[in-house]
Amino acid sequence: LSFSWQTTFQDGGEEVEDGAVYNVTLKKVQIQQAANKGARWLGGEGDQLPPEHTVRQYETSKIRAIKAGTLEKLVENLLTAFGDADFSYISIFLATYRAFASPKAVLELLLDRFGNLETSSPGEMANLNSLESEMVLRAEIASVLRAWLDQCSEDFREPPNHTCLLKLLDYLKNNMPNSDMESKVQNLLKQFQNQEVETVDGFCSTSSSDLVDGEELEISNPEEFSSFQDHVVAEQLTYMDVMLFKKVVPYHCLGSIWSQRDKKENKNLAPTVRATITQFNAVTKCVISTVLGTRELKIQQRAKIIEKWIHIAHECRILKNFSSLRAIISALQSNSIYRLKTTWMCVSKDILLMYEELSEIFSDHDNYLTSRELLMKEATSKFANLDSSEKENQKKSQKRLQLQKNKGVMQGTVPYLGTFLTDLIMLDTALQDYVEGGLINFEKRRREFEVIAQIKLLQSSCNSYCLIPDQKFIQWFRRQRHLTEEESYRLSREAEAAADTNILSPKSQKSMVKRISTLFLGTDVITPPKEQTPKSSPAGGSSGESTDSASVSSCEFNHSETEDVCVTPGSSPEDPLKKGSVGSDKGSGSNKGLDSNKGSGSSKCSIFDPGLGSDSGSVPTRDSGLVPCSVPRVLPVYNRQSGGSCIIRVSMDGLHASVYKSILITNQDRIPDVTQRALLKHNLEPDAVEDYELVQVISEDKELVFPRDANVFYGMNSHVNFDFILRKKA
Repeated sequence: LSFSWQTTFQDGGEEVEDGAVYNVTLKKVQIQQAANKGARWLGGEGDQLPPEHTVRQYETSKIRAIKAGTLEKLVENLLTAFGDADFSYISIFLATYRAFASPKAVLELLLDRFGNLETSSPGEMANLNSLESEMVLRAEIASVLRAWLDQCSEDFREPPNHTCLLKLLDYLKNNMPNSDMESKVQNLLKQFQNQEVETVDGFCSTSSSDLVDGEELEISNPEEFSSFQDHVVAEQLTYMDVMLFKKVVPYHCLGSIWSQRDKKENKNLAPTVRATITQFNAVTKCVISTVLGTRELKIQQRAKIIEKWIHIAHECRILKNFSSLRAIISALQSNSIYRLKTTWMCVSKDILLMYEELSEIFSDHDNYLTSRELLMKEATSKFANLDSSEKENQKKSQKRLQLQKNKGVMQGTVPYLGTFLTDLIMLDTALQDYVEGGLINFEKRRREFEVIAQIKLLQSSCNSYCLIPDQKFIQWFRRQRHLTEEESYRLSREAEAAADTNILSPKSQKSMVKRISTLFLGTDVITPPKEQTPKSSPAGGSSGESTDSASVSSCEFNHSETEDVCVTPGSSPEDPLKKGSVGSDKGSGSNKGLDSNKGSGSSKCSIFDPGLGSDSGSVPTRDSGLVPCSVPRVLPVYNRQSGGSCIIRVSMDGLHASVYKSILITNQDRIPDVTQRALLKHNLEPDAVEDYELVQVISEDKELVFPRDANVFYGMNSHVNFDFILRKKA
């Protein structure tokens, strides 16, 4: 018979059970088939046949997806989701449950309450005493455990005792003896026991433990650095990035997990994410040390080193390594390097154009839309999709790309992890952890899984790389002594002062410097106090102190925090060969607005501003008291009011003036509500609301003071940055 079918979906509303809320979707399938051979002989099929020659049948099925529930219901749903046609539930749960439960709690529920056939009560599962039901239940539990071991085996790494893994092994011996899964668990236990406590490969570490005996940290030798071919450097950086990115545990990236890393008891939290950040820092600092580390360099020699790093960045682009690409571009846009205007004037025009095109990839315009689209476009492509507006660069790019294709080896894609961390922190800030009745909001976890799935896809693509480590380069990379912010700034001034200041033709421009570190750090944005910000030099071409005042990063406050990204990119030096600036974000609006810390400049933050991370569960409830289970289509964002809500940044005047906290507000919130939440975020007594006033920073010399009972959402100035200060009343 000849068939054709058409599928439609219809919202079936909600189903509420004790301890759970489900979203119901009706799937309706219309099937058409030819009624007889004569009709099919007429030459038509499906919709083309006249009605009298077709038979239509309709099949309707119900898809039930849990929206919110207690932990017990969410674990039970692991066993019933397949029957409810919610086929992705197990993967979503396993990828996100660490935000609201521990592996031990989930395993105990799964094995002791739902998996123990002898003690399960009749009310929990239907017909558990029947042999058939026991077989079905055993198969369902085996399916869940198999998925858990395959997708998240790291959950069972608990040195030195590995309690959960031993419990699972004991369960399998009693209920599924001699099964393949029992063997798998035994092998996993042996693997964990034979390995040392989990540490991430320290490719980027500059600690003495990573150096061969007799080696010391050193400032880069320009001749030694120049001896490495550009494509070799890019391949080795990609090799390091791939090894670290493949080890990233996806749940470490969840906003509720990553935002807790600054607490003393969490200093070892999310080690796989910290390792990628340390590597990013190392690449950035290596660029700076090679450019500035040798005082004796002439202007032309320093320009050649900058050109070499731009070529290396281009090779990273060909290799689809967006992590090291961004690290190099960020370093070249840092205060200490971009202010070297006489050096940039010696960089060739073609290479400046290449640099500008590479910089445009990471433009913050429209929430970094360019880099997002490019990343998704090339996530699963075999090779990079290169396009250049400059003919000579286009020829070089295509030639290098053709060499890669001739090798016949596909390439993976290494993303800039900060983009995903930002999105997950914003989701954690914008969506509630719990809904009405104290149920866990699983719709939030579904939204988070959309980001986690992208990370997993890219991790899988990295298996396509076929790169061999070059120990000579890796050892050189490890030996590099990284300059502090103060050292790099001082060397930058010395290098510029040594040049002929009479040839400085570019107009001075006011640079609003954006801190790259906030793309990783999420919760707090830390800017240096005024007394620690070095004053700009006349040679820097900056206006006032805005250019160099933000160059001191949070690393200088705590040298042990190696996971902080220490580069502050700003405007690139103006190309002396044309009026446009090098590497500027065209149309991005990044040079507008002022940071509330008057001593430093800041660019206008994008929709998913990374400095807006939240502490877990800190999103306030609305005045209605009841938060619906459904997830809003438009999430509240920073610097934009949408859907009756937005996110603002609040700092404390005085002692805590340099630390921001993100607050979600709605069009129902008044001054006392917002003030109380801000005090809680800053770990201050929330009962002291009457002692504080809320102020919006309009500009460097203007503020908007709110009356006591004002509606913050409608009273705020929506045309400037949503930056507020909480100040004690006089």
